[in-house]
Amino acid sequence: MAALNSKIEWTEATWNPVTGCTKISEGCRYCYAERMAKRLKAMGNRNYAHGFKVTLQPHMLNVPLGWKKHKMIFVNSMSDLFHQSVDTDYIKKVFAVMVVGDQHHYQVLTKRGARLAEVASRLPWPEHIWMGVTVENADYLDRIDYLRDTPAKVKFLSLEPLLGPLPNLNLKGIDWVIVGGESGPKARPMDEEWVRQIQTRCLAEGVPFFFKQWGGVNKKKAGRLLDGRTWNGMPDEGRKLAYG
Repeated sequence: MAALNSKIEWTEATWNPVTGCTKISEGCRYCYAERMAKRLKAMGNRNYAHGFKVTLQPHMLNVPLGWKKHKMIFVNSMSDLFHQSVDTDYIKKVFAVMVVGDQHHYQVLTKRGARLAEVASRLPWPEHIWMGVTVENADYLDRIDYLRDTPAKVKFLSLEPLLGPLPNLNLKGIDWVIVGGESGPKARPMDEEWVRQIQTRCLAEGVPFFFKQWGGVNKKKAGRLLDGRTWNGMPDEGRKLAYG
């Protein structure tokens, strides 16, 4: 599954050379990708014949090379490239495509910081490949330390779904922060104070801040305004390309 016009606010397209995942932490409890995979399987989409079981999709590897116009591409919106079931050779193949397809920027996101750290030195890290980790509450701050130790030129945090305060958030070496509340039928609430705390730290340290959504059962109604405006902060090069 690939989408040229993603509805995810901080990207433009999605590319899934791997599909499926397994739950690893609290943020996974009501996984949107799992719900979507079940729907796609029911619709007969061949990439989801195995539902949400981790499945390599080698026929999807070269998809971004066919997109000639620049895109911000979220890699594996329906999986985790650093899942233990994805062998290192396949991760290298995905990175090789990203290196060749340098007309795009790639946003790779993982909850598996330890695996990322284990293989990072064996991967190429040109400036157009951005690497991020998801942190949903203070129990998983160690993922940021794993990210910090990688050679990635642009490092970012997805603090979504934000399920608790992050008073000791260390932004050293971090180039971008995304914050968002959980959405969907069983969405857990996000406290405004948690958002403010992160926003204040980002502004104080000059780290671009992107507020994705308040979330909730009806995320469209809740919107994404903070202080009466949208916050679309992004690393400079990516912002110029994505927003002009």
